Amino acid sequence: MEDILNLRYALDTFYFLVSGALVMWMAAGFAMLEAGLVRAKNTAEILTKNIALYAIACIMYMLMGYNLMYPDGGNGIIPAIDLSFMFGGDNAPAAVLGQDPKAWYDGDYYSGMSDFFFQVVFVATAMSIVSGAVAERMKLWSFLMFSVVMTGFIYPIQGYWKWGGGFLDALGFQDFAGSGVVHLAGASAALAGVLLLGARKGKYGPNGEVRAIPGANMPLATLGTFILWLGWFGFNGGSELVLSNVGEANAVAAVFVNTNAAAAGGVVAALLTARAIFGKADLTMALNGALAGLVAITAEPLAPTPLAATLIGVVGGVLVVLAIITIDKLRVDDPVGAISVHGVVGMWGLLAVPLTNGDATFGAQITGIAVIFGWVFVTSFIVWLLLKITVGIRVSEEEEYEGVDIGECGLEAYPEFVGSRGSGL
Repeated sequence: MEDILNLRYALDTFYFLVSGALVMWMAAGFAMLEAGLVRAKNTAEILTKNIALYAIACIMYMLMGYNLMYPDGGNGIIPAIDLSFMFGGDNAPAAVLGQDPKAWYDGDYYSGMSDFFFQVVFVATAMSIVSGAVAERMKLWSFLMFSVVMTGFIYPIQGYWKWGGGFLDALGFQDFAGSGVVHLAGASAALAGVLLLGARKGKYGPNGEVRAIPGANMPLATLGTFILWLGWFGFNGGSELVLSNVGEANAVAAVFVNTNAAAAGGVVAALLTARAIFGKADLTMALNGALAGLVAITAEPLAPTPLAATLIGVVGGVLVVLAIITIDKLRVDDPVGAISVHGVVGMWGLLAVPLTNGDATFGAQITGIAVIFGWVFVTSFIVWLLLKITVGIRVSEEEEYEGVDIGECGLEAYPEFVGSRGSGL
């Protein structure tokens, strides 16, 4: 029996760690996607944001976020204060091996450190969503200061309400891998920042016309989307938590298939919707369609059949195109469509759960949406506003015109193409 326990514990811990590594690789996907969708003069700064926010998320979640999200106690709304995780420790071998596997092993026993690693990459994903929405005109250091609060406090509190055993979980709110806890949360923080930040210069005309500002590198954006698609198998598949019995292995396989199916449905639907509206295939809409399908299925990737998962992705693909157009008409400038992909479609994913999962109710899902959006938007708005009043959140008009690469980072991402400053090229 001890050999069985050792094997199961090791296998599930390894699966958790590999899934976390796949999700960590999504940081590269976000970086490439955002770098491709902004102008060349802003590329180095957005890459700096992406690697810095990942590091900040890891540190802040270690210092306080993990214990806030998974506390040893709490009243369902306010978690117990505990900062013990930063001092380390894991499950003692004797405690694991001294039990009857049939009595305790119901599919959720693995290294505590592996759980932290898997959770921390989710935090970074939520923060990456904010990065693209505020691109091309936000001060780098203001963004990083917000990252400290978002990853250390704002995100973990609402994560506790669902995944840490808080009141949303008790209410019956269902969110398998984070359409709400991760994606809607990131989009809500992004929306608060964008509203205070304002649009990029030249994005909207005096008569309300919307002017397209094309990204600099569509191959890079496409590569980023494929990386995110790959990483999502860890995002959703890892959220099954274990692999070491027949039932769980079948569940993981179903999650992988449904995740892939929803992404495929999102691509095709977004492409067809864009063709119907614009008269041409639109690559950026197809890329966002893939992400929309992935976000939509994340709330419940296990219960649907592959056909149902595809249809959930199809609705997400249609919604994201309409949402991007609508948000642009409202003069809310989101360079990469993050608010539409992760916010609007995140809500759709949560509302779709009762269609395939009999344990979910629309009442609980709507309550979860309202609570997550309300908490993250209001707290983020307050933090953004404080930053705006104190240190400022927007670069000067001159820095925006020249590109934030020079003003914020002192270098250019593509110097051989744009020429050196002062060279006359």
